[in-house]
Amino acid sequence: MPISPVGKFFINRPWTHKWMVPLSKWYSKRMGYRQLGLKYEDLLPEENEVTQLALKRMPPKESYDRVFRLRRAFQLSLSHQILPESQWTTYEEDTPYLSPIIDEIEREMKEREDLDSMVVQKKR
Repeated sequence: MPISPVGKFFINRPWTHKWMVPLSKWYSKRMGYRQLGLKYEDLLPEENEVTQLALKRMPPKESYDRVFRLRRAFQLSLSHQILPESQWTTYEEDTPYLSPIIDEIEREMKEREDLDSMVVQKKR
């Protein structure tokens, strides 16, 4: 996903970057999904057509890892437990794996729409 102008503002200024990175780490830790071993993109809604296509295009290893994380989190949620702290997803491990595929699909859909709406006229 592209970075918003607000995000670029915070990244390009060292004083805001030093202030926001710890705040974002604290916030993502408080969300609780890392305590279940999930990554942020495991929480994306799957009912979207673009997300469905992205899930089909994922490499088999990444798809297997995603299903494993979701099943483990579901089991932990049912038993009202969390993982030991050594197994929590770290900030460095929580990398985007689905958004590059989603961006590619959205570009393809936009290109297809642009080509479908193109009008060809004969020269006279």
